[in-house]
Amino acid sequence: MVGYIVLIVVAVVVVLTLVRTIRIVPQARAGVVERLGRYHRTLEAGLALVIPFVDRLRPLIDLREQIVSFEPQPVITEDNLVVSIDTVVYYQVTDAKAATYEIADHVGAIEQLAVTTLRNVVGGMTLEDTLTSRDEINRQLRGVLDEATGKWGVRVNRVELKTVDPPRTVQEAMEKQMRAERDKRAAILTAEGVKQSQILTAEGEKQSAILRAQGQREAQILQAEGQSKAIETVFQAIHEGKPDPTLLAYQYLQVLPQIADGDSNKVWIIPSEFTEALGALRGALPSPRGDQRPDEASGSSKPSA
Repeated sequence: MVGYIVLIVVAVVVVLTLVRTIRIVPQARAGVVERLGRYHRTLEAGLALVIPFVDRLRPLIDLREQIVSFEPQPVITEDNLVVSIDTVVYYQVTDAKAATYEIADHVGAIEQLAVTTLRNVVGGMTLEDTLTSRDEINRQLRGVLDEATGKWGVRVNRVELKTVDPPRTVQEAMEKQMRAERDKRAAILTAEGVKQSQILTAEGEKQSAILRAQGQREAQILQAEGQSKAIETVFQAIHEGKPDPTLLAYQYLQVLPQIADGDSNKVWIIPSEFTEALGALRGALPSPRGDQRPDEASGSSKPSA
């Protein structure tokens, strides 16, 4: 009976010894081994052996990138406005030994350092710069945090400002300003459209007037050329026909009524050419008393020499 008890105790001790001797470290984890209370080595991923009751394995450290979101913090800008800013930090443990012995709580330390740096950076900017310079703020925060956390075995990869909330009154004023800017741009665009429309209308009227003037000029030129051709034709026909004075006098008498016709002709003076034309025409017509002309009849009445 005693022998069985001893065997059971020995088996339990052997199992406990094996359990404390063989350690398996998962991927992307690291374990710090202390021997008799002092740092001995860092276990990498895989199977590892330690001396039981002499070596102690501290809690495993996650080597993957971690994301920490901090609560919104009130920050005063350069123009004395309080804004609420919350940040997101992406960090990664690169040295398990330094993260274990150099800092007690690296997450809390990163949070406090981020808040302090954020207040220093934003305190030197106006509200407008704070709202429009997020990349610059992120860059400065990352530079300060990465430099300070390097000795802790932590690398800060990114720092992002999640929200920047100005006071409610400032938000309302900004909304009114943006609305006024939009109305101003709309009015400017409308005025530009009206201006362009008037310019195009004026250009169209100008081109239309130019085209009308050119058409009238060409019409007058063609009309003048037609009249010139007609006059030349008539003149040539007259010369070819060799008209006598009687025909010319007759044509002159036909034109006289046209010269006298008109509302503005209140007084009409008979020109001297009219009597000459009548005389020529009378000489051309036969005498009612005989076939001889008046001049011939008067000539015949004279005594012969």
